[in-house]
Amino acid sequence: MIHLESVTRDNIEELIELSVREDQQSFVSTVAESLAQAYVYSENAYPFAVYEDDILVGFIMMGYYEVKQYYTLWKFLIDYRYQNKGYGRQALVLGLEYIKEKFNPPDIYTGVVPGNTVAKDLYKSVGFEDTGLIECGMEEMKLKYHMTIKIN
Repeated sequence: MIHLESVTRDNIEELIELSVREDQQSFVSTVAESLAQAYVYSENAYPFAVYEDDILVGFIMMGYYEVKQYYTLWKFLIDYRYQNKGYGRQALVLGLEYIKEKFNPPDIYTGVVPGNTVAKDLYKSVGFEDTGLIECGMEEMKLKYHMTIKIN
């Protein structure tokens, strides 16, 4: 069963070893880069290891973007060895539910690198919609929380 766990000294080394396929590397930050940002923005970053039972399969980080005063899906990846098994969608839903339960924001945002159709389709599958804004080289997407997260 997919679940999220805190980043700890017990799993950090294994987390840093996670990677995506070579053709996906321009779309996502490494876990090491993401954890460095989580450290610097520790008051507003919520990083998690993604596990399938006791096997580490990915990384997700939610956050609060102070400049725009909204919550975001900030970083997300499933290791190349575990892609196409449905883990990404399940982990995404868990990350969104974490933000909803903890902060109850009206919406949550994310950015997608143009050309990353796999991520964009995944985000749309749970209810994200394009806002039409492109900022910092990312296409902005928004999930309105008055809508239900699409679980199936």
